[in-house]
Amino acid sequence: MFKIVRKKQLNEQVVLLELEAPFIAAKAEAGQFIIFRLDENGERVPLTISDYDREKGTITIVFQTVGSSTTALGKMNEGDSISDVVGPLGTATEYGDNIKRVAVVGGGVGCAIAYPQAKKLFGMGAQVDLIAGFRNKDIVILEDEMKKVTSNLYICTDDGSYGTKGFVTDKLKELIEAGNNYDEVIAIGPVIMMKFISKLTEAYGIKTIVSLNPIMIDGTGMCGGCRVTVDGKIKYACVDGPDFDGHKVDFDELMKRNSAYREIESEHICRLTGGKRNG
Repeated sequence: MFKIVRKKQLNEQVVLLELEAPFIAAKAEAGQFIIFRLDENGERVPLTISDYDREKGTITIVFQTVGSSTTALGKMNEGDSISDVVGPLGTATEYGDNIKRVAVVGGGVGCAIAYPQAKKLFGMGAQVDLIAGFRNKDIVILEDEMKKVTSNLYICTDDGSYGTKGFVTDKLKELIEAGNNYDEVIAIGPVIMMKFISKLTEAYGIKTIVSLNPIMIDGTGMCGGCRVTVDGKIKYACVDGPDFDGHKVDFDELMKRNSAYREIESEHICRLTGGKRNG
């Protein structure tokens, strides 16, 4: 059992939980994820590790309550326990040699995954510009945490209610054209955002890493559900990723695969829980 030691409601739909998981915390690195199961009848749901504390033996997950499992998880409180948490899974992010300046771009709840990337790079001595994009002020998350691990934090909102009005791609282009010579860009968020960030950086010849979120079941590479096409070859996000070269990912195929079951999920009633949708 994995005890919840801290809970924080970041906005109406996004929840932060800190879990006792000493063996996972001892090995976790930026870019890796866990798969949780609420109880013995629960489904397996992957979530990226947003933070870890090796001394306390805890990991932190940040998630959006979008389906039956994450909604149930979001209703749990400090002192409650989750039946199963497996990890760390996936391959830790590999950074290039001698990175001096990097731009980390997060979109929405993807900022919870951008945060550990920025924290790791900042701790390595790199100058980190973090661009965080949200629809509006009400859903901004982890602002204080991101400020502590960045050289510059730029918040963008679609409606201009906070920070800079506009998309993260616009801000990144502005920074590049202002003479910021980035050794690398790391983009994490909605697939469409990562696609256009990658198209932008490709034009400037800047290496770009993206974190992919395809449909995933077992997390060990056996089911094949999380397959993606990278540089014309089949890869599995759970074992080969989730990080990949953004300039080589077939984003259009990924978007089609991610939406393949949308209609079924919206109507499906789970025979185990009686709830709609998974995740």
